[in-house]
Amino acid sequence: MRRELTKLIAGQVCLHACMAGMRMAAPLMALRNGQTEAAVGLLLALFALTQVFLALPAGRYADLHGLKRPVMWSVLMGTTGAGAAAIWPIFPVLCFSALMTGGATGLTIIALQRHVGRAAQGVAQMKEAFSWLSIAPAFSNFIGPFSAGLLIDYAGFQWAYAAMALLPVIAWLAIRQAHELPKAIKPEGQESSNVWDLLNEPMFRRLLMVNWFLSACWDVHTFVVPIMGHERGLSASAIGSILGAFAIAASLIRLMLPIVAARMQEWQVITGAMVITSVLLGLYPFTSTALGMGACSVLLGLSLGSVQPMVMSTLHQITPEHRHGEALGLRLMGINASSVLMPVVFGAAGTVIGISGVFWCVSAVVGLGSRSAFLLRVHKNHG
Repeated sequence: MRRELTKLIAGQVCLHACMAGMRMAAPLMALRNGQTEAAVGLLLALFALTQVFLALPAGRYADLHGLKRPVMWSVLMGTTGAGAAAIWPIFPVLCFSALMTGGATGLTIIALQRHVGRAAQGVAQMKEAFSWLSIAPAFSNFIGPFSAGLLIDYAGFQWAYAAMALLPVIAWLAIRQAHELPKAIKPEGQESSNVWDLLNEPMFRRLLMVNWFLSACWDVHTFVVPIMGHERGLSASAIGSILGAFAIAASLIRLMLPIVAARMQEWQVITGAMVITSVLLGLYPFTSTALGMGACSVLLGLSLGSVQPMVMSTLHQITPEHRHGEALGLRLMGINASSVLMPVVFGAAGTVIGISGVFWCVSAVVGLGSRSAFLLRVHKNHG
């Protein structure tokens, strides 16, 4: 399992890095070519938009075809998207590249998460596997922008796009060696099903709500910290360091999660993270220095970074095996819809109640929502 998991992680790193590199390079090129900030905002939104609409069909496709066929389509989408920008780097093509590389990443994530959850032998191994798999995006978000930035400075944008187009091919070389699992058998009487069957399950609905609460916390931190830092007169490098500290902390906690997961149940980690996050968001507006904001940022990163593997493990335990892909698609659709809409909501709310008010409102919602996470313990009594 570990050798195969390493190959899967390597594949995810390459495919995600393709999108992360494009997400840094394409807006930068658009700005240098004189595009407006509104146009660049639209370009950035397109990276998440495809995943909103593709997530559910991609999940069902993975349920039908397993791992390799969805990944093959992801590789074709990623290579086509980045390759098109390398050949013809104009703004409409950059928008097409954003849609294609964003969609490729979402399709890959669903197929890999479904495969890893089914391949794990027992709950303990599942939690450990998802902990390792969750580290991949952190590496990708460093490798993609860093390599793209170097190539832009020394060779130009088109060479950077060409390099991003090669990364999905490397991902396929890693993932194609994985062992395909037998197709999940649908129980009799469940041959025809729709998404409402899943949403009507109270436990699954509760898990999606908890996941959305925590995703909103991630979004509010990313959106509000630059504004709060600007209000406090911090430099751009200080604000960047605060956000960087959050990302590093979220990655470090995932390295430690296999140890934590062996000693704690999923609902305990998720509930604890929600309570801690609520307290930290409530305290954040009272910090007036870069050091204070940095300390809160690190603690928030540790808290929020611990959640995703626990959510993944719980999701695989409370949904039917033949519908894991569909359930993962619903989760990803919710997260990306939130990432598209929440900055607009936070911006509008900030003009009415102030940036501190936004933090306090989200803090209260997450604190109240922690009861839903606590109730996730019930699923242990059923299986």
